[in-house]
Amino acid sequence: MSVITFWNNGKEQTGKTLSITAITTQMSIEHNYKILVISTGHKDTTLDRCFWEEKRKKKNRGLFGPNTDTAMEDGIVGIETIMRSGKLQPENITNYTKIVFKDRLEILPSFKGEKLEYEEIKQNYPEIINLANKYYDLVFVDLDAELGEAITEQILQNSNLVIANLSQRLVSINKFMKLREEQPMFNSKKILLLINRYDKFSKYTIKNITRYMGEKNKVLTIPYNTLFFEACEEAKVPDLFLRLRRSIDEEDRNYIFIQEVKRASDAIIYRLQDLAMKM
Repeated sequence: MSVITFWNNGKEQTGKTLSITAITTQMSIEHNYKILVISTGHKDTTLDRCFWEEKRKKKNRGLFGPNTDTAMEDGIVGIETIMRSGKLQPENITNYTKIVFKDRLEILPSFKGEKLEYEEIKQNYPEIINLANKYYDLVFVDLDAELGEAITEQILQNSNLVIANLSQRLVSINKFMKLREEQPMFNSKKILLLINRYDKFSKYTIKNITRYMGEKNKVLTIPYNTLFFEACEEAKVPDLFLRLRRSIDEEDRNYIFIQEVKRASDAIIYRLQDLAMKM
C-alpha cells in the first residue's frame, strides 16, 4: 500500500492531471491493483471530464461496475462529515468515490463548493490520504497549488513516491534544478521526473534533458497524443486505452504513446518495490 503524489512547481501548466489519468487508467487495466485517485483542487473538473460527461442526471455505469450518482460528485464533503463525527474508517472512503473500473480504479473528485468551505476541507486531505492508504493498494494524489505550502509539504513528506511533473521547456527544467538546490527532498530516491506532452522532435530531447540536468535515472515521458487529448475532453479515456492496448504497429504514434505510458507505469511500480526493499 503506497501513496504516489503527482507534483508540479506552482501553477505551471505541465499536463499533470492528464498524466495521472493516463498512468492510472493503464495501470488499472494491466495490473490487479485497487487504485484511488484523489483530486485535491477546488472546482477542478479536469479529472472528472476524462471519465464522465458533465451534468449527467441519471445513474451511470462504469465499464465494469456502477458509478455513483452525480449527487455524490462532492464525495469529499461526505468523507469530511464522517471525519467530524470521529467515525471515518478506511473502508468507508469507497462509499464516496466514483467508479471507473470496479475493484480497480476509483476517483475522489475535487471539491466543487465555495472557496471558504474548501479552505476548511483542504486541511483534512493529509489524514484522508493516510486512511485511504490503509484500504487501497495504491493512492494517487493530484496535488494542487491551492492546498498551500504547509499542507503540500505534509503530503509530500508522507508520500512513498513523488512524481515531479515538468514541461519540455528550458525555463521549467531550470526552475526545478534551482528547487533541488534549495530543497534536498527533491534529490531523494523517492522522486521520479516526468516530462508531459513530450515532443520527440524538440531539441530538448530526453537524452539532452537528462544530460543537462545531470540526472542519473532516466527521465520518464508522456508524449502528446491527439486521440488521448480528445478522449479527455469527451469522457472516453477508458475506451481509448482498451482499444489501443491491441495496437501492434511500432511506427504508429498511438502505439508509441501507449508504450510510454506503460513504461512510466512500470517505472513507478519498480521504484516503489525498490524503495520498499531498501526500507
